[in-house]
Amino acid sequence: MSIVLIIVSTTSKSPSTIKVAESDINKTGQATKDIILPTYILAPSEDEKFYPSKVYKVVYETLSKEFDDSKVDEKWIDDWADFGDDFEDLTKDLADKVKRAVKEKLNVPRYKIIVQVTIGQRKDQGVRITSRCLWDTSTDNYTAVNYQNEHVWVSALVFGLYTD
Repeated sequence: MSIVLIIVSTTSKSPSTIKVAESDINKTGQATKDIILPTYILAPSEDEKFYPSKVYKVVYETLSKEFDDSKVDEKWIDDWADFGDDFEDLTKDLADKVKRAVKEKLNVPRYKIIVQVTIGQRKDQGVRITSRCLWDTSTDNYTAVNYQNEHVWVSALVFGLYTD
């Protein structure tokens, strides 16, 4: 078995990669493996930080787009008590859309994005949603976005945790 090592890049901020090409014992061809070396980047650059104000705009835009041309109407809300699976699916889809929008529109490549979405019916009630986290205050952050229309209220918490 022969091994060929090729160092692709070790000076950039992106992870260094070593390509290892091995010929198979059966001589069926060459297999290629990517080995990612540590970069020792312990903090994001200024243009890669999780800024709550920027995230707020992206999340609010996503929520308003989902609920303005709403598939949520009064009849659907009335059936909610009997058939809660629709709201569970809506909540999961909405959390995925928010997460995708944050990753696509903002430059936060080394952040783990966590989204928590809560949807409730508007019936003159009060709700408090709280959260508690242990994190690095210099790199990690969150934003809370509230949206409501005539039928529902939506609360979205988006956490950005830097992974070094």
